[in-house]
Amino acid sequence: MNFGKNIILSDQKQLYSKMKKSSGSSMGPDSAMDLEDRDPNNLNDHLQVNFNEVIGEPDNIRSPECAWRLSRSCFNFSKGCCYISLSIFIAPICALFFGLAFACMSFQHIWCLGPLFKIWKISCNSVRSFFVVFANSLIRPCMESLGYFFYNIRVQNQKIPDNIHFKNEAFIV
Repeated sequence: MNFGKNIILSDQKQLYSKMKKSSGSSMGPDSAMDLEDRDPNNLNDHLQVNFNEVIGEPDNIRSPECAWRLSRSCFNFSKGCCYISLSIFIAPICALFFGLAFACMSFQHIWCLGPLFKIWKISCNSVRSFFVVFANSLIRPCMESLGYFFYNIRVQNQKIPDNIHFKNEAFIV
């Protein structure tokens, strides 16, 4: 019975969170923001900062339980207070800075780099066409002629006997 009750409560929480999302005000981009799942794309899965994931004692050496509990409480309290303080005082400044940085980068890509790349692509296309014509009219016939010329050449490797006196010469035909 208790298991079914937990499922019903879980479904009610999900329904409540969906209703809360859909009934939000339509003012600004924060209206659709999910305040529960703040990392929907799992950008910071590598950050494991819980006490048990950071500090661990092996089985053969242990501190007293009171020291372990106090350490855990101090860790969690200091982590929470420090993170909240930094989030309140520094996070808005960082958000402003990164918002401006991404806005400038977007502007640069949309209005500067995009058109420049299009100009470069158009210019390179005409240069490419010139080189294709040049290669097909001058270089390709020369290379085909050289190919026909060297087509019947066969190279054989053989070991030179030790008693021949021409061994030290560079080329032996």
